[in-house]
Amino acid sequence: MASTKEIKNRIKSIKNTKKITKAMELVAASKMRRAVATTLASRSYAGYSWELLTSLSGKLDEVKNVFFESPKDGKTLIVLITSNGSLCGGYNAQAIKKAMQLIKAPLLNKERGGGEVLVDFISIGKKGDHAMRKIGQNIIAAFTDLPVNISIQNVNPISALILNEYKKGTYKEVFVVYTDFVSALTQKPNVRKLLPISREELKELIEIEKQGTSPDKGRQEGLYSEIPYLIEGDANKLIEMLAEKLIRMQVYQMLLESGASEQSARMVAMKNASEAAGEMIDNLTLVFNKARQAGITQEISEISAGMASVS
Repeated sequence: MASTKEIKNRIKSIKNTKKITKAMELVAASKMRRAVATTLASRSYAGYSWELLTSLSGKLDEVKNVFFESPKDGKTLIVLITSNGSLCGGYNAQAIKKAMQLIKAPLLNKERGGGEVLVDFISIGKKGDHAMRKIGQNIIAAFTDLPVNISIQNVNPISALILNEYKKGTYKEVFVVYTDFVSALTQKPNVRKLLPISREELKELIEIEKQGTSPDKGRQEGLYSEIPYLIEGDANKLIEMLAEKLIRMQVYQMLLESGASEQSARMVAMKNASEAAGEMIDNLTLVFNKARQAGITQEISEISAGMASVS
């Protein structure tokens, strides 16, 4: 058994660690509340965008635009959103695993006869960037210096790169791997096909919005209402502009969701670490008390034996 001094030093060390994890838990909780508030605030813009798109839904069949038509040739672009730091549980591992599954998925092979899939990555966050480089994936751009409180201005370079490369025909399809914020205890890694925009899926979503049965977390009663807009000029250009704004907003929203998920996962991980440290302290305190009691008992026995030998 370890000496009481060693046990006491270990208890002190674990207490110091618990202070750190508790502080990190509180910081992550504060950042999570701010990230969730920003996420909820951005959903109003998305709601009014849906309102406008709903009113223009009758013209979708007439649209001739690259965003609605997939190029015949081209590679696949995957945008992987992870964190720069660690200590956030399985947040990064789950997103990276989702990206690996996407690379091997039949979805990318169905029109290539099961042959080799040409995939490029845009990595947002150091963890995903390191993971993809480690397995030899081609990364065309890495964004590892985004601020914690991200704004739409920070998203513009990312969305501009995606839109420009897709317009040039470099990529046939664009996917985003991110983490959806469900609650403080639940985060779900997701894959969303960003481009090309499917007319059929878009019409289905619009019909869901009209019927008021959307599963969208940010839906508010009465927010979406169909207004008969009077369009002057080229409706095709208007829908193209709206599609670009919606794509930019989707990227922004997915970054916000991922940011809230990261802070939530870190808060839970630090909370679990603090609780585990508390349990270790309790167990070591019990061991310390037993060791000290055994030492006292041994000293009493030695004193009693010495007195008996003298008498």
